[in-house]
Amino acid sequence: MTALSIVIPVLNEGSRIEAALAALAPLRTRGAEVVVVDGGNGDDTCERAGAGADRVLSAPRGRASQMNAGAAAARGEALIFLHADTCLPADADRLVARALRARGAAWGRFDVRIAGRHPLLPVVAALMNLRSRLTGIATGDQAMFVRRETFARIGGFPDIALMEDIALSRMLRRIARPVCLRERVTTSGRRWEERGVVRTIMLMWRLRLAFYFGAAPSDLARRYGYVPRQS
Repeated sequence: MTALSIVIPVLNEGSRIEAALAALAPLRTRGAEVVVVDGGNGDDTCERAGAGADRVLSAPRGRASQMNAGAAAARGEALIFLHADTCLPADADRLVARALRARGAAWGRFDVRIAGRHPLLPVVAALMNLRSRLTGIATGDQAMFVRRETFARIGGFPDIALMEDIALSRMLRRIARPVCLRERVTTSGRRWEERGVVRTIMLMWRLRLAFYFGAAPSDLARRYGYVPRQS
């Protein structure tokens, strides 16, 4: 069994998947496994991913479903769940290994930097990191990592259309507080800039508040603009 598996859910990421996987090549050289999970792409993502990944799988569309499928196929003792538009630190494998060696550590996440031109993006990232550190809740943009045995113990991501990262964090937090690494991943600010930074902040806070009070993830996904998979 390898020490670390990096699971990447993808949907129509053909324009950026090769660059994303090329950034992971040094980690693969040191023994990390890269698993790409296709959610029914309408482009050539899978073909472009082939050379840069150890495995390319298919699963029903939805990050939760795709990441669970990737975790089930992965061989690593630790798992990192990575968005295709997020870049890990060069020594992410060593950072995760060291974090999980700490007594009582079972999972964690990185601090995040949001790449983009808008002057509010550094503020958004700083608030995300602070909120996560205070609440023990991580988001997918922060490249969550977890021991395989712990992930299996809680049954993986709940298969919901949105907020799967929040739901997973809540379950993991009952086992242990997250290790909050100050080393940063860099994630794309494209969705913030395309939708408007302030507008996106307000939307995400409304959705998280609604989720906290029990709103159905499928309803929240529609409000977010997510098109649900066909049954």
